[in-house]
Amino acid sequence: MEKSIKNKRTIIKLNESNYIERDVSWCYFNYRILKEAENKVVPLYERLSFLGIYSNNLDEFYKVRVATLKRISENTSKDFKKEKNQAKSTLKKIYSLVSEYSKEYNETSKNVFNELKEKDVILLDDLSVNEKQKEYLRSYFIKNISLDINPLIISKKSDFSSVNDTHIYLAVKMSEAKDNHSDKNAYALIALPTSHCGRFITLPSEDNKHYYIYLDDVVRLNLDYIFKNLPYSKFEAYAFKFSKDAEMEIESDPEEGVLKSISLAVKERKKGIPVRVVFGEGMPKDLQEKLIKKLEIDDTDIITKGGKYHNNKDLMKFPHLNIPGLTYPAWPQSFEKAFKVTPSLIDIISKKDILVHVPYESFNAFINVLQEAAISPTVSEIKASIYRAAKDSKVIQALINASKNGKKVTCMVELLARFDESSNILISQTLKDAGVDVLTGKEGFKVHGKIVYIKVKNGKDIAIISTGNFHEGNAKTYTDCLLFTSNPKIVNEVKEIFSYIANPYEKHNFKNLLVSPLHMQSVFEKLIKNEIKNHRLGLPSGIKIKINHITDKAMVKLLYEASAKGVKIDLLIRGNSSIVPGLNGVSDNISVHAIIDRYLEHSRIFIFENAGNPLVFIGSADWMPRNLYNRIEVITPVYDEDIKKELIMIVESGLKDNVKGVIATGTDEYIRYKNDDKPFRSQEELYNYYSKENK
Repeated sequence: MEKSIKNKRTIIKLNESNYIERDVSWCYFNYRILKEAENKVVPLYERLSFLGIYSNNLDEFYKVRVATLKRISENTSKDFKKEKNQAKSTLKKIYSLVSEYSKEYNETSKNVFNELKEKDVILLDDLSVNEKQKEYLRSYFIKNISLDINPLIISKKSDFSSVNDTHIYLAVKMSEAKDNHSDKNAYALIALPTSHCGRFITLPSEDNKHYYIYLDDVVRLNLDYIFKNLPYSKFEAYAFKFSKDAEMEIESDPEEGVLKSISLAVKERKKGIPVRVVFGEGMPKDLQEKLIKKLEIDDTDIITKGGKYHNNKDLMKFPHLNIPGLTYPAWPQSFEKAFKVTPSLIDIISKKDILVHVPYESFNAFINVLQEAAISPTVSEIKASIYRAAKDSKVIQALINASKNGKKVTCMVELLARFDESSNILISQTLKDAGVDVLTGKEGFKVHGKIVYIKVKNGKDIAIISTGNFHEGNAKTYTDCLLFTSNPKIVNEVKEIFSYIANPYEKHNFKNLLVSPLHMQSVFEKLIKNEIKNHRLGLPSGIKIKINHITDKAMVKLLYEASAKGVKIDLLIRGNSSIVPGLNGVSDNISVHAIIDRYLEHSRIFIFENAGNPLVFIGSADWMPRNLYNRIEVITPVYDEDIKKELIMIVESGLKDNVKGVIATGTDEYIRYKNDDKPFRSQEELYNYYSKENK
């Protein structure tokens, strides 16, 4: 570890021993999800869901991060030699980890289904169904599935341009020609109609046993029916999966405009080159070669062998039976926030700041405020920033209603929200049609901040700052905090954020809010250095942070510096962490905790001890380069003392979690707490807290 002293400041150089590459760290994070699927204490349906989450995460990781690394590694410019070598090294590590984890994934999946079988929940395949079940599935296929099957024959003339990685495919080999029609084999590709039929088909129960089968296997059982007009008697079908480069290359064209450019880029995404190809077990070499040729795959390094089934994100939607113990007991949300029962929510917020912690408390509080603002004669203007929105969003409908009621409504819709571009383009057009002034941001300034401003005539204006999206669906499964405030220090600057979004190159001054890319990183640096100073003076010091990701090298160095100077740092990091804790003289005062439980930990909360008068912040930004330097993000200080105590309690609860929490080591190995510790499961404790608090 290289270390030097300059002007009494510890300068720590990052290297392979003390800095984990972002994408390697992500693999460690996804592996924790797989380990939760292996955890026998977790109900079986929940374990299936974790297997689905692991698979879905991996798909998106390949489409975005691996695709980016591949492009860097294949760059021919001499100017990026260092980046190219680093990308190659990272890819090699990723491929090794994914290969290792995939074996464990397959074994875990088999074990979970074996345990479900003991509970009389039985997953059959095409080889294990009996004759009666075959007859049922033949009839079911003809009536409910066959009309959605449209095979693509693999030939020189066949057009594969419509083949995309959003579908699940079976690659079919046809042989043993009837009546010596031909000595050649034929090949086809079948896209499984999961959007119409679902991935799992339920068979009739027998003797209190419940049977299910993959749609893949139902199709396998009916290949002779699908190809009945072709002169073959033997049919084989193998899973085939590929992931395309989903990073969009958007060229700025002033004449086309941002909206049209992004629309075109979304279409081009479907034509992205494959970055991962997985052939099902046992697929014949001749069939593999046909697919490789048709898809123009020229990189054999991206080809791997997989199991019988792919695209296992559908395990998140496996049919559930009401059998005790197979899923977590329901945790009803609290709807009884104090200000909810009053005639005017806006009046209550004008008197005292309010914090809503979803999903323990209902997201309806946010929707109710927007709905009241939409019809209130005292409200003249609403401004909102939308990064992601739910399908048939009540949030969007409330903004539309406000515009129809004569309010001046401005909405920032981020068209570059990954995988939601098409949805957000539609939302922006719908808002425009309703008379809403839609901002789409300026090139190079992706807007990730989650904020709302409400102008109140003859009263206090209101602002809402959230750690997560204004999305009804997310708010049922993601832990996020929404601050409702009328404090003018915050409200006036939230209003100014919208001017900044519209004109980011003009001068803007924020004294209270931390705004990136303007000065968020520098403010956090000052806060960390202040803790170093307080520790040196013998004053109370310390840092506690709950966040999704920490990978920014400048922030990692600052945390290492604070640790080396004796500042105690407790981090609760859900996802990517480039920090290696426990290094002597560098990070031995840093502890890194992680929680995977029934809710996705998503809130970002920052606590600085500040000589005994804690400074508390919440907002949308992680400590990654994209958040600190390349996006418009918003972090707000919390001034209300009661809410500060609540946020500190939330973070400390997570740090105490010895049931679903683990201690990170800087590798894919994590330390679980000893069984003799008094059990403390933070999400359960928080659920109980809010249930009692809001009675």
